[in-house]
Amino acid sequence: MDNLVNQEPTQGSTPPSSAAAGSGHSFLKALLALGMGGFSIGTGEFVIMGLLPDAADDLAVSIPTAGHLISAYALGVVVGAPILAVLSAKMQRGTLLMALMLFYALGNFASAIAPGYESMVLMRLLSGLPHGTYFGVAALVAAHLAPPGRRAQAVGYVMLGLTGATLVGVPLAAGLGQWLGWRAAFALVGVIALLCVGLVWRWIPPLPAGAGASPWRELGALRSKQVWLTLGIAAIGFGGMFAVFSYIKPTLMNLAGLPVQWVPLVLALFGAGMVLGNLVGSRLADKALMPTIGGLLVWSGIVLALFCFMAYHLWLGAFNVLLIGTVVAIGPALQIRLMDVAGDAQTLAAALNHSAFNMANALGAWLGGITIAKGFGWASTGWVGLLLALGGLAIFGIAYADMRREAPAQ
Repeated sequence: MDNLVNQEPTQGSTPPSSAAAGSGHSFLKALLALGMGGFSIGTGEFVIMGLLPDAADDLAVSIPTAGHLISAYALGVVVGAPILAVLSAKMQRGTLLMALMLFYALGNFASAIAPGYESMVLMRLLSGLPHGTYFGVAALVAAHLAPPGRRAQAVGYVMLGLTGATLVGVPLAAGLGQWLGWRAAFALVGVIALLCVGLVWRWIPPLPAGAGASPWRELGALRSKQVWLTLGIAAIGFGGMFAVFSYIKPTLMNLAGLPVQWVPLVLALFGAGMVLGNLVGSRLADKALMPTIGGLLVWSGIVLALFCFMAYHLWLGAFNVLLIGTVVAIGPALQIRLMDVAGDAQTLAAALNHSAFNMANALGAWLGGITIAKGFGWASTGWVGLLLALGGLAIFGIAYADMRREAPAQ
């Protein structure tokens, strides 16, 4: 690890050489530490979706109203990411990552003991505050340490903690929640977050912020049209996945007769799809970034539209859940795109990517809940997903056309 310690990252700089970046076990340990944070965050973000009926019953609210717990967390990410990224612009990266995960642990422990609906909504909002900044800074650290031509894969490995959480962490926490009560799932998330703090302290080398880093320089990212368009792709185009998955348990139980004991298996299928999509999507992004983004938006629209028909059949519905999980492949691609267009304002841009994803989370869960509450049926969330994917594709078209217009001037 000593050969990494003295490589001070500069925001917007090119990655170090392969020899410097990928020194065997040290590099893998660094990725494991960063990924553990993603594992905790992914478990905390997604587990409530598998326990939504339990939460609604315990809090004495309807299932669509309990969906506000999802939206509150997402709102916390949206608000927290830009504020914390700007305020922490000068902090040493390892110290910042540990502080963010400690905050996340405390928020989830508080969620485990929140007495009622209003206090639970507040705790979920507070728990979401460090989410975006953690992933943004972790992505910058991973990309800095990555060999040339493998930035998206390095970011993908960090995101693998989040996607792996849906495969292992969410089913484990959901099972624990059904055994000991749904609140116990959040206590488990807090314990994993504390483990991440220890791993970051042990395995992440001292990486100061870039020379000249400041809150004002970070705010410079907001002047870029391409930054805003990329964030728009994430906020709209990614929302379809959440419109469907937020209500996946009651949908498949009501339409396909899914037995309650099979819920963890369905959640694991979604996680397997996310892992597959994350690995494949990051490799494609390193080869052809913009075509990968456009192609994945088309893929998202297709699999979400299929849900409207497959949700009535148990095995087809379960398979479709796996396909919907692969939509997360767009995450590393959009993260790298933001790094490319943000100039010196890397931290804010990287954090805003996760604000945008959680705007998609809030928007998707909200619109899906509306269609269900209005009587359009449980499967109607698939049509919501298709429309959001098409909206993201439209924004992508604008961004691509603008990029082509500006290319000769660069």
